Amino acid sequence: MDYLILFLLGLAVGSFLNVVVYRVRHGDSALRGRSYCDYCKVKIAWYDNIPLLSFLLLKGRCRKCKRKIPIEYPLTELVIGMEFVWIYWLLTVNFRFFGSWEGFYSLALLLYWLILFSGSLAIAYFDQKYMLIPDQIVWPLIAVSIIRLFFSHQWLVLLVGLLSAGFIWLIRLVSKGKMGDGDILLALLLGLVLGWPRIVVAYFLAFLTGATVGTILILIKKKKFKDRIAFGPFLLLGMIIAKLWGGIIWQWYQKVLLF
Repeated sequence: MDYLILFLLGLAVGSFLNVVVYRVRHGDSALRGRSYCDYCKVKIAWYDNIPLLSFLLLKGRCRKCKRKIPIEYPLTELVIGMEFVWIYWLLTVNFRFFGSWEGFYSLALLLYWLILFSGSLAIAYFDQKYMLIPDQIVWPLIAVSIIRLFFSHQWLVLLVGLLSAGFIWLIRLVSKGKMGDGDILLALLLGLVLGWPRIVVAYFLAFLTGATVGTILILIKKKKFKDRIAFGPFLLLGMIIAKLWGGIIWQWYQKVLLF
């Protein structure tokens, strides 16, 4: 029952993130007005706006103009729904989270993880598609991460966040603007979320995966050497892996280095 409730909640959050991404891109308010069709601009009735289910019942087409609904909308809802279930499973089964923390704090921390991972997916998608990191998503994640410090009291991560942002700012300066202001904000978020030494793991993974994918794209002639690629998804991938398994990776690295 817990998994079902979280999956349905994830579908709803995924639907909301679809609206946020679309409206941010088109300069609309993400919190004002009902959803409407991308093509005919007719407002969508509530019974046609049920996450995932409405897409299936309408056979992937708008009720009014019959144009195809972009498949990315139900896929985002499905991915976020599965992500909610996966995170809860990780915390309860692998990390035995609720065996260590009880009551309000455990639920608040679960909510923090869900917000962090969902927002990260939305930012990664937006950056990959539009080469832009939306302030409307990254700033709330930064705010939530700072609020969490009042419970964890790990204030040293503020310094890690500032150093992380400064690191990307220096890279932006040296690379003559190949990284944007959004990457600096994202670096601040990484520092606040991970602290030391997980931030090192995140950057190592981000640069490794980014360089690998970039090389592959050049070899298959999808990109040229001077072309830009979205670095935000790689930073966020590094953050997620470091958040979950950064401690284990760091210990392994230390053993290999000492050896």
